[in-house]
Amino acid sequence: MMPRQRTSRREFLAGSGLAALAACIRPPWRPNIVYVMSDQQHWRAAGYRDPFFETPVQDALSKESFVFENFFCSTPQCSPSRSSMFTGLYPSATGVMGNIGAAGGKDLAMETFGPKLQRAGYVTGYFGKWHLGANPTGNAGWDEEYKRVGDAEATRRAVDFIRRRAAGQRPFMLVVSCLDPHDIYRFKRDMPKPLKVDVPLPESWAKETFQGKPRVQLQFMTEDQGTAIWGAPRRVWEWYREYYRRKVKLFDDHLGRVVDALRQAGVWEKTVLIVSSDHGDMDTNHRLIFKGPFMYEHMVRVPLLIRAPRAAGGTGPRVIRDFHAVNTDLAPTILDLAGLPAGRVHGVSLKPLLTGGSVRPREFVIGQYYSKQKWVNPIRMIRTPEFKYNHYILHGEELYDLKNDPEELVNLAGDPGYAGKKQELKAELDRWIKKNDDPFYSLHATDRAGRRLPG
Repeated sequence: MMPRQRTSRREFLAGSGLAALAACIRPPWRPNIVYVMSDQQHWRAAGYRDPFFETPVQDALSKESFVFENFFCSTPQCSPSRSSMFTGLYPSATGVMGNIGAAGGKDLAMETFGPKLQRAGYVTGYFGKWHLGANPTGNAGWDEEYKRVGDAEATRRAVDFIRRRAAGQRPFMLVVSCLDPHDIYRFKRDMPKPLKVDVPLPESWAKETFQGKPRVQLQFMTEDQGTAIWGAPRRVWEWYREYYRRKVKLFDDHLGRVVDALRQAGVWEKTVLIVSSDHGDMDTNHRLIFKGPFMYEHMVRVPLLIRAPRAAGGTGPRVIRDFHAVNTDLAPTILDLAGLPAGRVHGVSLKPLLTGGSVRPREFVIGQYYSKQKWVNPIRMIRTPEFKYNHYILHGEELYDLKNDPEELVNLAGDPGYAGKKQELKAELDRWIKKNDDPFYSLHATDRAGRRLPG
């Protein structure tokens, strides 16, 4: 008589056809996602790019993350850029074309990725600067929130959120939105002089003449916020850079507290960490400060680090130079990491780049600009790896050869030798504008008081 063979539970399920059903019922593993953003940090404002900056946390992360060498904001203004981050759409589609409370600053009235993640079972938290208005639809999606300025409190709440959620059965998505280094706006000429000596100023500080540039750039310095420094001696410009460096370091400190909390809570290897900024700062480049009606690299190019652990399929670390990413890519990437579709957006998911796959390279990057307070100066940018073309609705054009003039000092828009390249880029820009229902050509420029200018 043959001995009776025992059947395991797994074999029973397989034999009974229930294994497939059990697999369907069991939810797939999904990573936690944490997005920490600074405000007004240009792409070179980190020690791993420029040793002038003291950013030990970002430097360490760069060694174990995907470092995106070419990452751009949709617009160099807080509110419209954030609307792109959270929806995957350009400001011309989100309706948030200027900062909330300024010209074009309509409240975000469409759904962000927050509610989508909630519906998929994520616990969501948002702590720090919001700057997207009070519309209920735009604000929805956060189980816990503290949408106020105050980096110390935002970070404290974020650390507490991590500690409480780490042991939960559901994955979490956390946004930590810091204000620094945006507090560079506290800079004043009569502040105490820096202790650091011989602060380096960029090449374009010495070489910029504003000749051949749209006149609103110099006007920003002589009549608008640039008056805080215009005409001051070199030492004051050096103090601006030193003050900005200190503000970047403050953000790095807050980022470090979040990283430490993830490690101490035991979820570091279960969490995708994204670190970026909403737009840049001129940081004395081109003898410009803060942000305004210009589309230089220090305005539109920002840092992006993504640490994807092996549990989430990450194949890093790696420096990605050949793909030009835009902050419209953040929403589809976050949703893809959670196993969710993004729907119709301008951005693409970067997840394949994090997990050993590929994404079709962009032929160009589009940038938009609308206003600064009441001062409306609509601009559109198209940037390829070789050239950048900026079209102002009233104040002319710019064309820069990025390979031979990376500092963007010589405006080639009026050079007959580059007429063909300018026309080629303008035609490509116009096709994008038409295809995406961008209202650019229906917009009007104003003076600094908001009065419409002729033309």
